[in-house]
Amino acid sequence: MSTLNGESILITGGTGSFGRAFARYALDNLDPPRLVVYSRDEVKQLELRRHLDDDPRLRFFIGDIRDQTRLQRALHGVESVIHCSALKQVDTAEYNPIECIKTNVFGAENLINASIDAGVKRVIALSTDKASSPINLYGASKLCADKLFVAANHYSGLNGTRFAVVRYGNVAKSRGSVIPIFQELAPSGTLPVTDRRMTRFWISIDDAVQFVVDSVQRMRHGGELFVPRIPSTRIIDLAEAIAPGCKIEETGIRPGEKLHEEMIAAEDSRRTRMFDDYYVMQPVLSAWGGETLMLGDPVPEGFCYRSDSNEDWLSVEQIRQLLLRL
Repeated sequence: MSTLNGESILITGGTGSFGRAFARYALDNLDPPRLVVYSRDEVKQLELRRHLDDDPRLRFFIGDIRDQTRLQRALHGVESVIHCSALKQVDTAEYNPIECIKTNVFGAENLINASIDAGVKRVIALSTDKASSPINLYGASKLCADKLFVAANHYSGLNGTRFAVVRYGNVAKSRGSVIPIFQELAPSGTLPVTDRRMTRFWISIDDAVQFVVDSVQRMRHGGELFVPRIPSTRIIDLAEAIAPGCKIEETGIRPGEKLHEEMIAAEDSRRTRMFDDYYVMQPVLSAWGGETLMLGDPVPEGFCYRSDSNEDWLSVEQIRQLLLRL
């Protein structure tokens, strides 16, 4: 049975791809007395209400992660928080940097303070592979948020709110994923690819939800950063799986875009442990208890978890099978 079973749960950014999938999973499997969807868009909330058959356990709060007072009201009686809210478009963040910082960094601070004040038991914050060795503002803002959530355990006290982070790669068919774009353009016979050498980590939305639920179960003292062991994909293999024999049109890497993604940097290897299907990174500060890391195996010094050096790869046929299940 999951730690989340029977708890009141709030999802920030709850109308996004992950939030929708998590809400469905929670209603079907976790039996929450209340499931609070906190987001800014009333139309998306209405769509989600209908999608979930207007389940009586649902509560919809219109609110911005930048508004700490509204967060405090929404968190009343909430036991666990899944934090999905963020500005995620790389190019948009580059053009509107302060807006990205207000949501991704200051919004994280607001949620931390409001959760501690409301007596929330635990908060799991969703991160991104772009937060490891970031080269764009979106990645840098998420790295800052990761640091805030990890450090928040020191502010909440021994018996206060526990905070942890989950970091994973691209979610197949989520909003902003290249997969729907390729599927739309497939009939033309030509697909735009920024660089043929590009690789990415991929995870299905259902696997992402399950990993978050499992990570809540695995939390000990708080401060853990959980990373799933997931496969890599070559962008040209993804294109071939969606549109066999298609012509590839290289457009060049966009500003802020990486050739390969990374989830654990070499400098973080000294504080990372490997388990069967995931990694755990401990906080930098040694004051953390570290019980979780007594388990698992240490990774080699200098280990770097990158999409191009990953041991697990999806073939063209495996990609096709994955897409059929989405």
